[in-house]
Amino acid sequence: MADYLPSELVITPKGGVYHLDICPEDIAHKIIVVGDQDRVELVSKFFDEVTHKSQHREFACHTGNYKGKSLSVISTGIGTDNIDIVINELDALVNIDLETRNEKSEKTVLEIVRLGTCGILQDEIPIDSFILSTHALGIDNVGHFYERNVDEKTERLALDIESKVKLPKYVKPYLTPASKILNDRLLTDDIETGITVTSSGFYGPQGRRLRLPLVENDMLDSFSDFKHDEVRIANLEMECSALFSLSSALGHQATAICLGLANRRKKQFTKNYDEKIIELIKHVLEHI
Repeated sequence: MADYLPSELVITPKGGVYHLDICPEDIAHKIIVVGDQDRVELVSKFFDEVTHKSQHREFACHTGNYKGKSLSVISTGIGTDNIDIVINELDALVNIDLETRNEKSEKTVLEIVRLGTCGILQDEIPIDSFILSTHALGIDNVGHFYERNVDEKTERLALDIESKVKLPKYVKPYLTPASKILNDRLLTDDIETGITVTSSGFYGPQGRRLRLPLVENDMLDSFSDFKHDEVRIANLEMECSALFSLSSALGHQATAICLGLANRRKKQFTKNYDEKIIELIKHVLEHI
């Protein structure tokens, strides 16, 4: 019997994975993930050559070459639920034989960089900064559905965060380090670093209040005020926790570098998005 039955791994008539609707030959092993479908074209226009283009639902994929590197850029849409789909299906493309439905004995390691946008949680981090994630702190729930190996140092840090930050009663945070291999490539002197908080929504789960009152009004301030040795919580977004935790559990390398659009402490918002996102794209292409 095959390892993965049709009810568990849906394969399209052309031999691709169900949601991404791409085949193993359509992707490179260095992958940039972006939320916005339109950002895929924004990245791939810098490729020297584009060899594949496809789109299914919110998942656009362009593969090509940049200065001798084979790269794919894939849109995920918004949220950790979409990241759950993307990472599982990317892993299936390289580590499961889609014809026999059996797991491959020799595994392929993907290098995945999220190129996104975020809110800033520290007064000293300016608007339009590039922020490289050292860890992802999930206040969503995706990571809790999978078995994960967490080292002792990360577990101690996670427990310290949980004891100090103010979260709604039933939220259980989880922490996953970013890939040191990828961070060493992407980090330059002008880039900020810190823990990235991943929320399950844009409004209440990120401390925004419109007409609905919040259960915990001091959550953002508690993130900003947290310190552990030299570690700080730097920014807030909606994808990294699932990206880091699933990638790590599957044996892939993953990190994120985000453009800070809003400083939530100072109530400021960027006026330079178009210019700065291009600058960030160029940085990632050069260093990935």
